[in-house]
Amino acid sequence: FEVSLRHDLPKPLCMNPDGTMNALAGKYEGLDRFTCRKQLVKDLEQEGLVVKIEKHIHSVGHSERTGVMVEPYLSKQWFVRMEPLAKRVIENQKNEKTKVHFFPERFEKTLIQWMENAYDWCISRQLWWGHRIPAYYHKETGEVLVSATPPADIENYVQDEDVLDTWFSSALWPFSTLGWPHTDNPDYQTYFPNDVLITAYDIIFFWVARMIFQSLECTDSRPFNTVLIHGLIRDAQGRKMSKSLGNGVDPMDVIEKYGCDALRYFLTTNSAPGLDLRYIEEKVEASWNYINKIWNASRFVLMNLDENDKDLEFKVEDLNVVDKWILTRLNETIKMVDMNYEKFEFGEASRYLYNFVWDDYCDWYIEMAKVALYGDDEKAKKTTKAVLVHVLEAIIKLLHPFMPFVTEEIYQALPTHDESIVISSWPTVNEAYNFDVKIMASLQEIIRSVRNIRSEVNAPLSKPIDLIIKTLDEAFAEELKKNQNYLIKFCNAPTLTITSNYEVKDKVMTAVVTNGEVLIPLKDLIDIEAEKQRLLNELQKLENEVKRCENMLNNPNFVSKAPKEKVELEKAKLQDYQTKYELVKKRLTELQEL
Repeated sequence: FEVSLRHDLPKPLCMNPDGTMNALAGKYEGLDRFTCRKQLVKDLEQEGLVVKIEKHIHSVGHSERTGVMVEPYLSKQWFVRMEPLAKRVIENQKNEKTKVHFFPERFEKTLIQWMENAYDWCISRQLWWGHRIPAYYHKETGEVLVSATPPADIENYVQDEDVLDTWFSSALWPFSTLGWPHTDNPDYQTYFPNDVLITAYDIIFFWVARMIFQSLECTDSRPFNTVLIHGLIRDAQGRKMSKSLGNGVDPMDVIEKYGCDALRYFLTTNSAPGLDLRYIEEKVEASWNYINKIWNASRFVLMNLDENDKDLEFKVEDLNVVDKWILTRLNETIKMVDMNYEKFEFGEASRYLYNFVWDDYCDWYIEMAKVALYGDDEKAKKTTKAVLVHVLEAIIKLLHPFMPFVTEEIYQALPTHDESIVISSWPTVNEAYNFDVKIMASLQEIIRSVRNIRSEVNAPLSKPIDLIIKTLDEAFAEELKKNQNYLIKFCNAPTLTITSNYEVKDKVMTAVVTNGEVLIPLKDLIDIEAEKQRLLNELQKLENEVKRCENMLNNPNFVSKAPKEKVELEKAKLQDYQTKYELVKKRLTELQEL
């Protein structure tokens, strides 16, 4: 068809709108299109003109509703001349003050490429539903009137029965929904141009580009300041979800199983702007587990409040080192979350939040706060409660865009709150809560080292130990002594010695930490001979498993006939057993050298 346009060739139309052949088809006039094609082949064969018949695989359009094959058919349609509209978009994008900004930026090139190669746009559709095309035909003269308003003598005209292309109507959305063409409308004055449009990359041409040139033409303004482009949701194998593959996922089924917050969190945090996202149910389940962690942490905080804890406040001078640390970390988290929200990097924002919530607040602060909560110092107890609530409130506000329902529920349970979390103030960095908390990192490092040693020698946390911390840094030693209650509790070390000079007399396990060394005497901690025997037994079991896996993977019949997944599973098992074997062997060697 395009070749015929370039060379001004005639455009014969040999088919009627009902799919039968017309007079131009000669002796085939009146035949159905499918019957005609079969008869043509027979006639050509009878004339000896058919050399051979080959099957070709190609794309044939079919009606979405009826499944009937669609034929190319020339008819009169309405078009929008694209050249002046496209030029205006291209010129507008050169102006930093008026252009539409894309995130990621690379998708602006997609817009420009479409505009540079735009064809006149066919906007008429032969459908019953839609905006009627505002074209009127005079009943007697045939005069064509195109007007936003009907002619005064409408009785003398017939309106075109076609409707506008859906994308034409959709392109009016940014301003038509706000009262346009009445530009004095308060909504139009307040919300136009819009701020951010969020859409997928597959409709940049169909919708985004058309909204831009429609808006420039009708309002002399861009329709929105920014376009945030997201990818498509694919299945776990990276395939596009479709009816034919049967790999679609009903979101209502997911919500029924995990809740809408879990699905929302998964969708907003597991993709980057412009990139496709793979739907993996295990990640939705992990999101649910995270929400459950937040819920349980909130319950713990609320359970430790009483009726006298309505207006909890804390003074800086009353804060202990753990309080100062969590408030400092909150400031750092707010800063990073804000920065990534501004860049639409929701995955990065959620990562900072996740680490803060799960590791800092739940695993460290809540646990260490129990020292004050369950102690006898009422002032320290009150301060800790205030900090717990302060940080929890900030957390659920920062998380609210990701999981609105559970955060609203928790917010309403806080001692003091607004009508809704949506209208509450957003957390901000408080410079007064930036403290020097290097000692907290040291406490964590020592506690982790002790736990690692316990794990290495198979000594449970329930078993008390003697703990020696050797350091030549006097200031560091003083800070440790001030906070030794945390080391005693979380290392289960009733006997704690902080010294610059320790003479090793018995067998000890050691770990090097910043500014010092951790030493744990093995006496009474473990039965060294029994532990050696246990490790020898474990080593033997692992050796047997390694041999079993190697025998299977060296068997040609297994490798060639077993399902690929089974073979890969055995390879993974072998690697895991080999790693564990080396670790156990290393531990056994260390014990033998003591």
